[in-house]
Formats: sequence, structure tokens, C-alpha cells
Amino acid sequence: MSNPEPVAVVLAFLEAINAHDVEKLYSLMSDEHTFVDGLGNKMSGKESMRKAWAGYFQLFPDYRVSHEEIFAQGEIVAAFGSAEGTYAAKGELRAENHWRVPAAWKAVVRHGLLTEWRVYTDNQPARKIMGQATP
Repeated sequence: MSNPEPVAVVLAFLEAINAHDVEKLYSLMSDEHTFVDGLGNKMSGKESMRKAWAGYFQLFPDYRVSHEEIFAQGEIVAAFGSAEGTYAAKGELRAENHWRVPAAWKAVVRHGLLTEWRVYTDNQPARKIMGQATP
């Protein structure tokens, strides 16, 4: 059986993010998967990322990403669009805690699995809301 094309893997990953399907995200990551956030912080390991995604979806229960353009060169895929969500302060989704930012992602896909997911976005709006909403 052949491996899926890198763009198809990235599209499946984006769909799993929007579905908040942690197990699907997990299934699309290699064991040595590395995540790099917009500040350059790195997290490695498939199991660590399963926990991180589950935690992120608790903080932002309506988190969504959208892509307007996607490009691939070999095993590297770049997607450009936006990310948005609402910080669930005390479990409540309030309109004033919603944020939306331009975003880009770089993925490295090897043997049909994501070995790297790198986020390029300014998360300051989300951090600011979290700081204001948390006493």
C-alpha cells in the first residue's frame, strides 16, 4: 500500500483539528513528531502531543483553523489561512473571549505521517484574553 500524498495528510490533519479529534491527530503523527508553536517552543513525541491537543481543545472548545492556500514541495507542505477560538474561562464561552488571527503552518510529511507541525502566528490576542479572563 502506498503512502498518502503530503497535501492529503495535511488536509486530514487540519480536518482533525477542526473536529477536535485527538485520536485522528495522533494517528497522523509519527512517533518522533515535533510541534513548534508561534514563539518557537518545541514539543516532541506523539504521546506528548496527544495530551497537548486534548488540553488545548479544553482551553478553546471552539478552536478552528482554515486554509486559503496550500503548497507542497516534496515532503514539505505550507498552508496559509487563519485560526480562531474562544477562551473557555471557567468553562464559559463568552463573545469577548473570542480571537481570530492570520496563521500559517509548515508540515513535514514522511512515509504518510507528520514528523513536524510548525505554527506561524501571533498568539498575543489569545494570551491577552486569557490574562484578562483569568483572575
